[in-house]
Amino acid sequence: MRILFCRSNPIAPDPRVEKEARALAGDGHQVAVLGWDRSGELPEREEDADFQVFRLRIKAGYANGIGNLPQLLKWELGLMRWLIVHRKEYDAIHACDFDTILPCLFAKWLFKKKVIYDIFDFYADHLRRTPQIIIRIIRSVDLWAIGQADAVIIVDDARVKQIEDSSPRKLIVIYNSPEDQSAVEYEENFFSPSSKLKLTYVGLLQVERGLFEMLAVLKKHPEWELNLAGFGGDEQQLVDMAKDMPNVNWHGRVAYPKALQLSRAADVLFATYDPSIPNHAYSSPNKIFEAMMLGKPLIVAHDTNIDSIVERHHNGLVVEYGNVQELENALSLLTDLAQRELMGGNSRRAYEDEYGWGKMKDKLSALYREAARPSG
Repeated sequence: MRILFCRSNPIAPDPRVEKEARALAGDGHQVAVLGWDRSGELPEREEDADFQVFRLRIKAGYANGIGNLPQLLKWELGLMRWLIVHRKEYDAIHACDFDTILPCLFAKWLFKKKVIYDIFDFYADHLRRTPQIIIRIIRSVDLWAIGQADAVIIVDDARVKQIEDSSPRKLIVIYNSPEDQSAVEYEENFFSPSSKLKLTYVGLLQVERGLFEMLAVLKKHPEWELNLAGFGGDEQQLVDMAKDMPNVNWHGRVAYPKALQLSRAADVLFATYDPSIPNHAYSSPNKIFEAMMLGKPLIVAHDTNIDSIVERHHNGLVVEYGNVQELENALSLLTDLAQRELMGGNSRRAYEDEYGWGKMKDKLSALYREAARPSG
């Protein structure tokens, strides 16, 4: 099939989109990705080894709530126009999240295209600065859209409850597992032999991800080091707080190979999300599966779904969100090399036994083999 991924970011990077696109290209499909370049500074077209990337340049910021509505509408209209103009160039659309699904459904109805709806985050529960009436409308429309797609993908079994009022025609779970690294690369992983912990966080830079609490701990422990990278609505505030901290290394936005390199060099990874945000209560972030693949211990927050995964596999520690003392205590415990090696080994076994990308890729491939069959 000719498959088009639609995603409202510039794919610079987007690990989930890129690995799914590579997986399907490896199965013999012709794959393209269409993204939204809010900066207007990236190439409008790029050639990856396995797929093409197209970008719509529509200027917009991040995390501005209702203030981003005009730009969001421009993106939706631009996406709809692109789908109409290029309608003869794709057979199936892989729509990523709510801010792509409506134009993709119109293309399904107008041009008889298949639509796979991949829900990375349930959109209504992800909004931070939007009036409740608008959130309720978005929730209702999204639940309806789930029932219109040919199939729906969610990132964790726990998210079934999040969309329980919808009626998907077909539903599968594909975890946010990274592609496995070679055995040689895995053997090269190391832990610092001393108490000088190395930490890494690469991802969305928002206040609700425990980053300010981590910086508060690091101010008390100049012997511990943090590699910080990513982008997001609270980026400048974090950069300003960290600029006078010599034990915090700021990398900005980095490509995914660089992100993995930073994580591989760490002793401990963390994903301490605020559980009061509904999407965080169902979280299934890349970081936990990257920690598993790399054989690293992970610190997470209570009541964020991933806490149950960490407790079941004994591959990290769970702390109360926002509790700086608990976070400091957990990190102090992980200055013990034996603890890090034990939890890191548990992480790697969990990846190999249950969460590996090879297993997820097989499910995605099977879904598209079924989608490729003629209707009826």
